Amino acid sequence: MAGGLGTRLAGVIGALPKCMAPVAGKPFLHHLFDYLAAQGCQRAILSLGFRHEQVLEWLEQHNWPFAIDYVIEEAPLGTGGGIALAIHKAADNDVIVINGDTMFAVDLADMLLYHRLQQASATLALKEMFAFDRYGVVRTGEDGHISSFEEKQYREQGLINGGIYILNKEQLQAKQLPERFSFEKDYLEKYVGEHQFYGFQSDSYFIDIGVPEDYNKAQEDFGLKTQ
Repeated sequence: MAGGLGTRLAGVIGALPKCMAPVAGKPFLHHLFDYLAAQGCQRAILSLGFRHEQVLEWLEQHNWPFAIDYVIEEAPLGTGGGIALAIHKAADNDVIVINGDTMFAVDLADMLLYHRLQQASATLALKEMFAFDRYGVVRTGEDGHISSFEEKQYREQGLINGGIYILNKEQLQAKQLPERFSFEKDYLEKYVGEHQFYGFQSDSYFIDIGVPEDYNKAQEDFGLKTQ
């Protein structure tokens, strides 16, 4: 999902698409691609929107060990619309979705195995957080089945949606959702009571560069990795 405007980062990155925000001297998308390569990715589909020309120009200048395809939102379609547009090009029924402004270094092979064992409609990568108010909380049972999503407010502890999903494409498309919709509100929260949504908890490295504070932290984190 690489179509974001980066509104809250505009004062830092200017008119760049959020996925192209420079982190430790490279676009954040570069670091995500490094992660995907290490996970054994064979094909990626980018859902592009805002200033997509800059992303496509960058792609032409680099070679990656996996095939890259893309779709372009001619008008903003929301998180759900962007996902729905992209998965039309997916070859498999189980589709891994990653946010272009978040690095959550989960083991994708383990997560996919869990998703298939649970016969899930959707599996969300969950991260335990402490003393936070920026994220909502995901409630699960002992078996990982998601029971509810709770709104943002200050919490001492909780599991958050880490921005990586594995989706059953057929079940998502069967809902005949509108062209523009919110994946979180109009799919996950709306259908949590009738679908098999599961949480895959991981303590892997997590960073969301959507606000300047965490964007600056990413500079330090990824700078250390390249030294």
